[in-house]
Amino acid sequence: MSAFTSRLSALAVLTVAGGLVLSGCAGTAASDTSGDGDTTAATGAFPVTFEHMYGETTIEEAPERIATWGWGATDAVLALGVVPVAIASSEYGGGDNRITPWVEEAIADLGDGEPVLLDNAAFELSVEELLAADPDVLIAPYSGLTQEEYDAVTAAGIPVVAPEQAVWSTPWRDVITDTGKALGLSDEAESLLADLDAQVSEAAAAHPEFEGTTIAYAADDVDTFYLYLPDDPRVEILEDLGFVTSESVTALDTGESTFYTTVSSENLDQIDAEVIFTQVETEEALETFLTSDRTRLIPAVAAGAVGAIVDEENVAAISPTALTLPWILQDMVDQLATATAVAKG
Repeated sequence: MSAFTSRLSALAVLTVAGGLVLSGCAGTAASDTSGDGDTTAATGAFPVTFEHMYGETTIEEAPERIATWGWGATDAVLALGVVPVAIASSEYGGGDNRITPWVEEAIADLGDGEPVLLDNAAFELSVEELLAADPDVLIAPYSGLTQEEYDAVTAAGIPVVAPEQAVWSTPWRDVITDTGKALGLSDEAESLLADLDAQVSEAAAAHPEFEGTTIAYAADDVDTFYLYLPDDPRVEILEDLGFVTSESVTALDTGESTFYTTVSSENLDQIDAEVIFTQVETEEALETFLTSDRTRLIPAVAAGAVGAIVDEENVAAISPTALTLPWILQDMVDQLATATAVAKG
């Protein structure tokens, strides 16, 4: 399992291109954005207080220089019409410039400068790099932010929106609402979420054949076969579309993680979902998944009832955020429709 997949349960990340384009969705629909990219916080929105795994944070007034860390916060800030002064680099799905295409497009659309890239290669925050960007706040609700990092940033006088209960566990919708609250844009964040939910609901309504169809979200990583569990936000999106996680998935759960389980080769034939959904980084990897003796032990794979998201940036986009969901949704739906048609014969 890649570092991105193992750390970002929301990833590879529902966990997300071909689909609804970034510029036509959440990036601008939910915010009152002026021509220079500035968004005005709601009158009387501050101070605001957050309770999180490291204690309590109060933001006394509307921040003007926003830094983000982890997954999803950058997307939420951009979708609310603000360009952060510093963001985490995207080692997975970010290409040579280490910025994901949906983030790059949103920054260009807002036209309000380029953020500093905080090196995220080791999933460790460089407090020195962060402080050099002179932020008013650090928004990091879905991240691996450590107590030491939190203490160092707050000691410098910068309030931090930290993970709610544990690292890498804050629900993706909460990332958006927490970000809106931190910016004084709670109403805009709620509107943004309503728009995202509407896009998923519309896709489900357009495909009534999804309703009640059993599904298993699987990934084959050479020596290990993974099944993603209902607590994974990528699976949550599949269920929002009408699919039902196969009982065989939860029956095979070993309890090793909250969002995935591993399955030995001798048990693959027990995965009896009507449809298999998977993620791969190359077409060659997809061909292996579809044709290998091991994966064809799964009845749905043998039948060809497989929907697949291909390419590193698309795999990254499967993990839902304010920007990735519109980016990848149509591609997911198209793949799922083809697989469901095969399953239902």
